[in-house]
This record gives sequence, C-alpha cells and structure tokens, in this order.
Amino acid sequence: MSGKYYCMVMRLNIDCNSCCRKLRRNILNMKAIESHLIEKEYYRVSVCGRFRPADVAIKLRKKMNRRVEILEIQEFEASNEELEQPVMMPG
Repeated sequence: MSGKYYCMVMRLNIDCNSCCRKLRRNILNMKAIESHLIEKEYYRVSVCGRFRPADVAIKLRKKMNRRVEILEIQEFEASNEELEQPVMMPG
C-alpha cells in the first residue's frame, strides 16, 4: 500500500438505488479505502484511505461500467497524530 493518505472526490452517474447499492458494495470490497461518502443527489462519491487515486477510479470504472470523473484529490502525509480518525459526514 501507499504510505500517503488520500481523500478523493469523484463524479459518477448514480441513477437509481440499485446503482448506489452496487457502488457501496464495490467500495466496501476495496481494502485500501477506510471511509467513504456517497452523495446520490449530487452524483458525487468521496473516498479516503491509503490508495493510489488512479487505481481506485479505474477499478470503479470497470466494476460499475460507468464513466468516473475525478474532481478533487487531497494528499496527506502519513503520521499517526494527524490521522487519528478522518472526519466524514454521515451518508
């Protein structure tokens, strides 16, 4: 795994509840992702963890068979004091 901690925001076409469930299942199966937030009404997905952003986007593109657009990537250095618990809004 990568030593850096990333928070990435992606745009993904989430039409219906079954698409949302499929997306959530795919994200939960990725071991590198520590937390996620799916905003269905804004077609946005936020994920945080120790991963390579391009790899996660490519994997979601293949699993969901939908276009994935990376909107924002934040990179943090891995230190235990800063990253006790990432703060995410409940989804």
